[in-house]
Amino acid sequence: MPPSCAEDLVTALPERDAEAPHFAAEYRIRAGDVDQDMRVRLDSVARYLQDVANDNLAASTFGSSDPFWVVRRTVIDVVEPISWPGTVLLERWCSALSTRWANMRVRMNATPEADRLNPNPRPAGLIETESFWINVNEAGMPARISDGGFEYLSSMTSEHRLRWKQINSSVTPDPHTAGTADDRPHILRATDFDPLRHMNNSAYWAVIEDELIGHPDLKNNPHRAVIEYLRPVAPHSRMTVRRSRDGDRLSVWMIVDDCLSTTVTVTKAR
Repeated sequence: MPPSCAEDLVTALPERDAEAPHFAAEYRIRAGDVDQDMRVRLDSVARYLQDVANDNLAASTFGSSDPFWVVRRTVIDVVEPISWPGTVLLERWCSALSTRWANMRVRMNATPEADRLNPNPRPAGLIETESFWINVNEAGMPARISDGGFEYLSSMTSEHRLRWKQINSSVTPDPHTAGTADDRPHILRATDFDPLRHMNNSAYWAVIEDELIGHPDLKNNPHRAVIEYLRPVAPHSRMTVRRSRDGDRLSVWMIVDDCLSTTVTVTKAR
């Protein structure tokens, strides 16, 4: 990320050591990944992150010993929007870890192309991300990373004492607070859930895409989006979306069956 953008987004995500190993994969940007302005949506970014994680695991030596991971938080810095058509190169590496979890950085560099639908020259897209992944066992409980997995991940970073700390905690409301007139229901669909009956990470971001329609100044400028998953969402749940705009920050709370499930902040670069 350019230094100026890093400062604007408060805290720059950690850079990769030039000599450290990393995983890379390239994907085509599809028409179904973009919004009406032909820019890759946040829910599509989440799908790319899931795809590159799966491909990284399959190509690693510990895919069989550490096959199950869940995301607790994702930070997305949209420095320059990625647009369609084109290709996107994802570089993935570990920026910090402990014995049961790891921060995984993914840099998304896009190369735009021109066609009859989008013929005008466009800047190359750049999105920086970092996700907090927890290694879990078959029962979904946190588990120690295998020796081989730890050796592989630790080869990318010298930070081996990663601790969990909420980023959105300062904007978390009392889940028992009475609703407001601006609360809205969000209808959960069958396609929002995976075979494990978990709401897919990308489905949460679809909620935020709905909200950003009313905040074009956030979406049209460099911005940071942070999502933290507090409780799982099961099929047939009732979701209420509560939101608040304070200056350059939009806060969103997803309340499921009267319990706070997910917090999101979207902050415009200053």
